[in-house]
Amino acid sequence: MIGALRAMKRFVDQRIGWNRVGIALSVTIIVIAAFALYRILRGISVHEVIGALRRTPLSTILLAGLLVACGYLTLTFYDLFALRTIGKFHVPYHIAALAGFTSYSVGHNVGVTVLTGGAVRYRIYSTWGLTLIDVAKICFIAGLTFWLGNATVLGLGIAIAPAAASGIDHLPPWFNRIAASATLLALAAYVAWVWHKPRVIGRDDWEVTLPGGPLTLVQILIGIADLAFCSLAMYVLLPDEPHIAFVTIAVIFVTATLLGFASAAPGGLGVFDYAMFVALWQYDRENLLAGLLLFRLLYYVVPFALALTILGIRELLLDVKVLPLHDDHGAVATDEKSEP
Repeated sequence: MIGALRAMKRFVDQRIGWNRVGIALSVTIIVIAAFALYRILRGISVHEVIGALRRTPLSTILLAGLLVACGYLTLTFYDLFALRTIGKFHVPYHIAALAGFTSYSVGHNVGVTVLTGGAVRYRIYSTWGLTLIDVAKICFIAGLTFWLGNATVLGLGIAIAPAAASGIDHLPPWFNRIAASATLLALAAYVAWVWHKPRVIGRDDWEVTLPGGPLTLVQILIGIADLAFCSLAMYVLLPDEPHIAFVTIAVIFVTATLLGFASAAPGGLGVFDYAMFVALWQYDRENLLAGLLLFRLLYYVVPFALALTILGIRELLLDVKVLPLHDDHGAVATDEKSEP
């Protein structure tokens, strides 16, 4: 069997390529989820969905919008934390906020966040003297913050409400609780590992010193805050009846978001929505769809439009040289040679 696996690996390496395998897998997941979602939505009344949207109080929409804004504010600290971790102290917070907000807004909507968000980050940080390797390190640290936060929220949430995960993975609650406990133990072991002494991964120019124990706790708190705000925004947009506890909604929302992220579909379209419909079967389908549409508007469409506007204005200002370029020490760079 080992020989067969090695032969398969060589075949994929030489004839197909793992990138194509990944793309094919993502497309397959998206198609299956889209077909399943179509079957769920097939009997939904458009008029009832519109009615549910109209019945949503303006105060609820504004509250959800505020929570989404707080979530995106938290995302800016992903970049600030990463910049300080790799020693780029000359980049101010407003630049980190610009890169964090625009990269995640574009990445969330276009899909393949690592590449699309990384490209936006490089365009912004390169004017401050950061290299492609620096941006790769920022993406790595920001991604680590994201996964630590997700692992913590899911670990705690599923340990408290294991049946919430069962609505998606169809595994028994006792198994989900064991898996959640194992996740929390792994997190504790990781924190203890980086607390003991500085841990360095990578080699040569790609070397990164992982945040120590106290800073790792800060990472986890940033990730928890981000997910808490987003989960709350989704929670307030859901129907009032039947009442479902926030912890249950948070577990389902985070799990659905991760499934959408894994599919690499723009905004997790189809995959995220299918997971939410399957797990939240208790809700009236028209009311649930109305809540999901409002969430997509607030979390995806509005920030995406705002990010594109900001990036467009920034490019225009750079083109007319209103915004200065900086070197890796924060000093203003110039293309003109200095006088002897």
